[in-house]
Amino acid sequence: MWHPAVRSHLSTLSNNTQNTPQAQMATRQSAKTTFEVSNVIQPIYTGGSVALHNGARILASTLGEAAVLTELTSGRRLIEIEGDGEPISTLTITPSASHLIVCSRSLTMRIYSLAISPEFDTVEATLVRTSKPHATPVVVLAVDKTSTLLATGAADGAIKIWDIIGGYVTHTVSGPSVLVSALHFFELAATAQSAKAKSGRKATRNARKGQAEESQAQNDDSADSRFRLAYGTQDGKLRVFDLRKRTTYSVFSDSKRRKEAHDSNIQSIDYSPDQHTLLSGSRDKTMTLWLWKDEEWQGTPMLRHESVEAVGFLDGGKLMYSAGTSGLLRLWDTSTHQEITQEQEPRSEGEEIVSAIYLAHKSLVLCAQADFTLAFYRIPSSADANQQSGVLMEPFRRISGTHDEILDLVYLLPDQSLMALATNSEDVRLVSVADAQPAASTEDDTAYFGHDAALLKGHEDIVMSLDVDWSGHWIASGAKDNSARLWRIDAANNSYTCYAVFTGHLESVGAVALPKTVPQESSDAFKNPLDHPPAFLITGSQDRFVQKRDIPRQSQTTGISSSSLRRLAHEKDINALDVSPSGRLFASASQDKTVKIWDVELLEVQGILKGHRRGVWTVRFAPLNTPSIQGEQGSVSGKGVILTGSGDKTIKLWNLSDYTCLRTFEGHSHNVLKVVWLNLPGDDNSSKRPVEFASAGADSLVKVWDANLGETECTLDNHEDRLWTLAIHPRTNTIVSGGSDSKITFWKDTTSETQAAVSQAALKLVEQEQEIENYIHAGAYRDAIVLALQLNHPGRLLSLFTSVVTSNAPEEGSLCGVRAVDQVLASLSDEQIFMLLLRLRDWNTNARTAPVAQRILWTLVRSHPASKFSNLSVKGAKGQRSLKEVLNALKVYTERHYKRMDELVDESYLVEYTLQEMDSLAPSLDQDFIMGEAQ
Repeated sequence: MWHPAVRSHLSTLSNNTQNTPQAQMATRQSAKTTFEVSNVIQPIYTGGSVALHNGARILASTLGEAAVLTELTSGRRLIEIEGDGEPISTLTITPSASHLIVCSRSLTMRIYSLAISPEFDTVEATLVRTSKPHATPVVVLAVDKTSTLLATGAADGAIKIWDIIGGYVTHTVSGPSVLVSALHFFELAATAQSAKAKSGRKATRNARKGQAEESQAQNDDSADSRFRLAYGTQDGKLRVFDLRKRTTYSVFSDSKRRKEAHDSNIQSIDYSPDQHTLLSGSRDKTMTLWLWKDEEWQGTPMLRHESVEAVGFLDGGKLMYSAGTSGLLRLWDTSTHQEITQEQEPRSEGEEIVSAIYLAHKSLVLCAQADFTLAFYRIPSSADANQQSGVLMEPFRRISGTHDEILDLVYLLPDQSLMALATNSEDVRLVSVADAQPAASTEDDTAYFGHDAALLKGHEDIVMSLDVDWSGHWIASGAKDNSARLWRIDAANNSYTCYAVFTGHLESVGAVALPKTVPQESSDAFKNPLDHPPAFLITGSQDRFVQKRDIPRQSQTTGISSSSLRRLAHEKDINALDVSPSGRLFASASQDKTVKIWDVELLEVQGILKGHRRGVWTVRFAPLNTPSIQGEQGSVSGKGVILTGSGDKTIKLWNLSDYTCLRTFEGHSHNVLKVVWLNLPGDDNSSKRPVEFASAGADSLVKVWDANLGETECTLDNHEDRLWTLAIHPRTNTIVSGGSDSKITFWKDTTSETQAAVSQAALKLVEQEQEIENYIHAGAYRDAIVLALQLNHPGRLLSLFTSVVTSNAPEEGSLCGVRAVDQVLASLSDEQIFMLLLRLRDWNTNARTAPVAQRILWTLVRSHPASKFSNLSVKGAKGQRSLKEVLNALKVYTERHYKRMDELVDESYLVEYTLQEMDSLAPSLDQDFIMGEAQ
């Protein structure tokens, strides 16, 4: 049974009216703008070691002082393991992904036990052991294929072999005090013709004895007899250690002259059981294949013109690969020792390959590049590898370990499924930001949020600025090479080409802007935007000039130096440009503290915005559909305003009709580097959403502002360094922020969800209050008290107990006045008793509510034995300590109340005595009065 007033209130809430104070409060709360982090693209690799487990799902990589585990199929960071304050020197993950081993410059080695969920979506890392394995930092690690043995190589040349589970040293390998640069466990093939190399001088002195030992080793097919550890050092020495006999065998390129295997660091070692051959790669620009002949390893060097950083066998030893400073992955035929890859030009310095891992079950090679990019290569079949034309090795997938400093970003394509990033490099990176990816043909092609889609190569120096046209198919970039480029983005055909190059500036191009005017729907430009580039490009430079470039109708990549118009615009660097929605005006913001409004056709100044005290970093015209904005001087048409952000920590809103400042927004504690307008909803509720914009600053914060009120709607914090750029999704209002911390955060607009949640909470509150009233009215005190405790309604609970204690007709034999309440108090659970004690403690501190608290406390104490309170089970961080504090507080105030009562009783005795004395004097006074009257 609902009370009529409550029913009316619920109806009011459901109709979204504001007739009652409660409804008005709910409406004010629901109008609050809110954003939450929906996705984050963050670094996973910043140089150093990388490792993969056999399933190729979990990637272990170094991120400064931390170790990161990433699930490669989805690109999801599973866990980040904090370091010990020193950089990581090396790490590895066991083939079974059972353990992660991390070594740092602090000389410590930490072994973590990994618990991976069957879906590979969560990982729990438990530190099981910390030790100092060597007197110098560990620089290289190796784990055998059974995931039981770990080899550590230190900078002083010491090598130890460990039992991973037991944590003890099983072998110690002695050698020269030279840095160990490569380690590799392998197991000799059971069918090998010979099992060991000669044992240094001992084998030379007694060759016959050594041959007898080799024959005995061959006859022993046990796995223990075949385990070896090959290691290379910085001075080019290659050695093989027999784990069973605990002896070391040298590998010489010239056994007679005892010449070492290489002349410089041996960076990589591999073994092929099918071919019974060793392979080593060194920085002396050689890769050497070692064959077992005449009771010794005999090497065949393959000279190259690059330092070799990684080598390995492929396809059962039939092929070999090498990678190094050229940035190319090369394939070799093991039998002919000839390279089978096509000749290519060496790649840029940032694309040098520093390490490589072969994934045999997937026929893939993962290469780590100097620019922290992880590149995946497919290995061709034997038939494809034998083609006379040669094999072209190109990465089919790239993962950016870190995007470095994010200088600018923009959404691309009509569906905004791609994002272009300017990342402190000469290339523009394209990453996938689609919410749902299409099913890939293979697991290796799986696209995910943040997946690297393509690279736009062409600039020769750092790209500083980006802008996109209305369709999302054309993007402009400006760089420190004094040029600007226009790119054509055709993702459907996987085509990302440079359409035109614009030269002519004498210094860095720090700002570019394209028109965003949408053509008519019936036009060819609207139907086929890929064949209709924008009409012009505006560029601004550190040389203080702005130029309007007419974009040719045909692709031209040789360099367009001429421009339709060119003007000396400012006294200092030009930081930002923006073209108005109509395409008739553009604005230039400069370090000279001013913003100028230009006519696009004539390139003449229409107005100057003066008022900032520092350089202006960002400028943005309001969209065409912006409603009127209330300024300090009155209402102004929304499409006639512009926003600027400055190094003076302020944002200003300007009137384009008279170029006056309408409002100044203050709130950032450092430079304001970017401002963007938020989109208004396209539905009928657009009028209820305020006109808002977002700003990003060097204080690492994103702020959302109400343009009419001049107040901050919300502050978004998920970065650790300055924010250079923002972007807004045109449909979902998602804010994307990027900056110097290499992190890209996607902020989802949750305003509508927040409104619904607030309305639902208000409605639920009314329902709960009515439910308590219904319980009291029906005499269901148990349900009323339990519900009030659960909902944490102390006021409702106090009102209930007050009505019970102060009842005019208390029930006989009841402790508190109502037997039903006595029964409820006697049957409360430990958690409910504790909650009630908390409420009683608060009520007991107030003289007005203390009598009710004392009566309920007395009833509670009489209903339970003392042991019940001393052994009360209390959940929470403080546990029994919290219970003790509550009981002490009750005791202190109870003693204070009884002391005050004792004082009142004592004072009452004095008052009673005084009254009695006055009564004894009353008769004599009355008699004298009567006698006086008689006379």
